[in-house]
Amino acid sequence: MTSPTPTREDKPNALSQPPQEVWPVVIIGTGFSGLGMAIKLREAGIGPFVLLERAAEIGGTWRDNNYPGCACDVPSPLYSFSFAPNPNWTRLYAGHDEIQAYLVDVVKTYGLRPHIRFNQEVACSRYDDKTRLWTVTTTSGESYRARVVISGMGALSDPALPNIDSMEDFQGERFHSAQWNHDFDVAGKRVAVIGTGASAIQFVPHLARTAQRPHLFQRTPPWIVPRPDRPISPSERALYKRVPLAQKALRGWIWSNLELRALAFTGKPVLMKLAERFARKHIGSQVTDPQLLEQVTPKFTIGCKRVLLSDDYYPALMRDNVTVVTDPIARASTTGLETRDGKHYEFDAIIYGTGFAVQRQIPRGAIFGRGGADLAELWDEHMQAYKGTCVTGFPNLFFLAGPNTGLGHSSMVYMIESQIAYIIDALRQMKDGGWDSVEVQASAQARFNKTIAARQANTVWATGCRSWYLDDRGCNTTLWPGFTFQFRKTTARFDAEHYAIETTRDPATSADGAAEQSATALVQ
Repeated sequence: MTSPTPTREDKPNALSQPPQEVWPVVIIGTGFSGLGMAIKLREAGIGPFVLLERAAEIGGTWRDNNYPGCACDVPSPLYSFSFAPNPNWTRLYAGHDEIQAYLVDVVKTYGLRPHIRFNQEVACSRYDDKTRLWTVTTTSGESYRARVVISGMGALSDPALPNIDSMEDFQGERFHSAQWNHDFDVAGKRVAVIGTGASAIQFVPHLARTAQRPHLFQRTPPWIVPRPDRPISPSERALYKRVPLAQKALRGWIWSNLELRALAFTGKPVLMKLAERFARKHIGSQVTDPQLLEQVTPKFTIGCKRVLLSDDYYPALMRDNVTVVTDPIARASTTGLETRDGKHYEFDAIIYGTGFAVQRQIPRGAIFGRGGADLAELWDEHMQAYKGTCVTGFPNLFFLAGPNTGLGHSSMVYMIESQIAYIIDALRQMKDGGWDSVEVQASAQARFNKTIAARQANTVWATGCRSWYLDDRGCNTTLWPGFTFQFRKTTARFDAEHYAIETTRDPATSADGAAEQSATALVQ
């Protein structure tokens, strides 16, 4: 295994202080993004590199989201790395435990654990214009100097909490679905659930079976369609082990079918009427109470918000012990919640199913680029990037699962792999060209995002609903407005012509190694 020992900065006068350890690449996060990036860096012979993980184990969102019923809404064969297929999935739609186990196995298979620094939550990343290096500082006081920083933090990492008056006065248990308190036994307890997002849809059936009288506080009902899950039989798993091409073919078939949905999401929203009829039939077959039917039937175009998959959510709401509350919450008290109609509900616990701070991915003071520019301040005005990967003013900083790379119809792993290929090509060109830094041109970023905005206007997400896809101005900064194969084509090569490049060595000397004294040497 390649040693993770960092290189040293040997270039004369490159630093304003004595030479010290410099990592060619620092990766932040160990979810699908960070792990996939690390694997491809090793394969390309680029590094050494280090992965910084804020927790004590890998996994990202699949480590943190371990609430009851947690599962993926993309079929398992596609929600996995194309280069690391898993023939052992036991269900078509894998649950939390299997996905986390898959990621742990990937780390073991590819020997990544020696490259990971656990309990290293990044507090600040700052670019130095003179040295053309990043300094990444963690909350524990550790500091990592790097030529390139790759963020694999993703959008689903920091829970979003609703702003409810006097919530700090509540004396019972409170936690977000991504921070589930497994020490709290919900059996026989009075439990409030705030929110009806993807996580709530999955854990509410569990509460319905165990809690005394769960109350679901709903602002907007989601569109829900059947979940076509099934067990994967031992014989089928054995086939995938013996004949890997069989699982590859299944993956291709799943991808193709999901890809067809992009036509309705991004080009012909009128086609969503077919999906809406399907969803209405699903609701009608499971909800027989007229009042509840009215409460849970959405009024917006299907697909405008995230479409959810479930077969047990509506039956859970039909249970006698479950109450759906649609009047807005006015405030909290020491014992419960009060709605605007003046009703007061007492609870032992409040659980947030309110999703993540997707529009506030980067806090103020976290990333400083050229000239000390704070990325959070720039993104307060409008969160954008070039190909979801690079931001002007922030040289040698790459994002995985960045702005406008999310999907409403397929697997994010496919998008992440596309970005990884783009970044690998960028690092290869940096090495071969002897470049110290690459920074996307402002004009290229502006043109790209102008195109994205124009395409968003024709999508189902622009049909009038309010969702976490949109920022405060109503701009969709989250989703890719097209087919996944279009994004892969867009990121097929690193287009250096759209970047400002800085270098202090002659590319012609790189063949005989004369320039390898530079810290830009991205070679293991």
